[in-house]
Amino acid sequence: MLGIGLTGCTVGPDFQSPEIREAPRRSALDNKNVPSRTVESAVDIAWWQSFRDIQLSSLVDRLVAQNLDLETAAERVIQSMAQRRVAASQGLPQIDGQSSSTYNRQSPNGTLSLLVPRPGAPLEYPLFRDGLTSSWQLDLFGRVRRAVEAADAATLAAVENRHGVALAAVAELAQGYMQLRGTQNRLGIAKRNLRLAEENVELVNKRFGDGVATTLDLAQARAQQATIAATLPPLRAQEAEFINVIGLLLGYAPRALEAELRRSQILPRVPRKVPVGLPGTLVRRRPDVREAEARLHEATAQTGVAVASFYPDVTLNGAVGVESLHLTNLFSPTSTAFALGPSVSIPIFEGGRLRGTLALRESREREAAIVFQKTILRAWKEVDDAITAYREAQLRRGHVARSVTENQAALQAARQRYSEGAIDFLNVITAQAQLLQSENDLADSDYLVNLYRALGGGWQVADVAYGTDGTQRQTTGTP
Repeated sequence: MLGIGLTGCTVGPDFQSPEIREAPRRSALDNKNVPSRTVESAVDIAWWQSFRDIQLSSLVDRLVAQNLDLETAAERVIQSMAQRRVAASQGLPQIDGQSSSTYNRQSPNGTLSLLVPRPGAPLEYPLFRDGLTSSWQLDLFGRVRRAVEAADAATLAAVENRHGVALAAVAELAQGYMQLRGTQNRLGIAKRNLRLAEENVELVNKRFGDGVATTLDLAQARAQQATIAATLPPLRAQEAEFINVIGLLLGYAPRALEAELRRSQILPRVPRKVPVGLPGTLVRRRPDVREAEARLHEATAQTGVAVASFYPDVTLNGAVGVESLHLTNLFSPTSTAFALGPSVSIPIFEGGRLRGTLALRESREREAAIVFQKTILRAWKEVDDAITAYREAQLRRGHVARSVTENQAALQAARQRYSEGAIDFLNVITAQAQLLQSENDLADSDYLVNLYRALGGGWQVADVAYGTDGTQRQTTGTP
């Protein structure tokens, strides 16, 4: 009964998780000729491993332990947990110890003149005090409990923010890695085409020496060689830039990963089937949606704090101690003094402060609800855009792959026909330019990373790397 009486009631609105309607269903990509297609099944939380690239997986493991943005987000979780402890402490008994030793002199012309001092009582004397004071706010109307509820929601929002940072960091790393390998792939394509252009110059020179080629053919061949050679410096600059992007994500200085990543590798292959989740699970998986819901919960609880401020505060106060003019009998029973009793604080006139605070909290609650709704819509849009882009990219990739095969055959035929004198050199230039363009188009492969980022999978690495208290663990980044 005492516990029920001290707990009281909790005023203000109770938070209810918003109901989220399902997003419109999308039809699967039924074309069997594409390299990769989406399917409705659970999203792989370690999606970067689907590329079957050992170096990429190794970089992700190091990212979890070394990324500075993730460390910053983890510190915000620790700060939120500390703030929660501060809020909870307001509902617990507070005990303070006091000890003082002062030398005092009373003024005979002050308040002492209103009294009749004991004969021989000195005007100057030492005074020794030791004691304990305590107070306990009973929180009868739930102001402290609402504050703790708001702090819990803020901590959850900080955790979801850390999840979002982890997802963004992993996606940026994977995208940077794909772009690096794509740039290196295009660099290799440009070098191969440069060798072909050099062979073309030799071929035209030979035919020019035989008197069957014109100066126009020779100028066109040399121009093509120079044009292709001019594409190499920008590609090398992009390669260095992407290496530095990956290094920054891992907390390294510029060029620290150059020796490790400079060696070109084949472009990571996409899986044949890409799971995009089940209907109704998308928004509950994305960290930004979960964070927006936690912020709404926090705002609702803060409204409860403002409502509870209109009600009286009841506090149990107590003090016990010893007081004496002489240190020798300070701790004797006769030197003991104590006080015990409740105090009640009732807001009567606050100049509009309480009503203004309540209006502010209610407005912030409505704003948080609007932000939550917008976050849901943005999540649906990003997923829809990413799935559409990926499906169309796979259809385009199938056409580009066939285009590469046909352009290779066309270039070989054009070089043969030119050697035989059947066509002019412009046909060779056109065929090689089309081959170079189609090969470069085939090197783009970051659409899948964008899709996985929109789907919201992969943030679980943050929970593997950081404990429930927000501190970092020594472990790999694979959930």
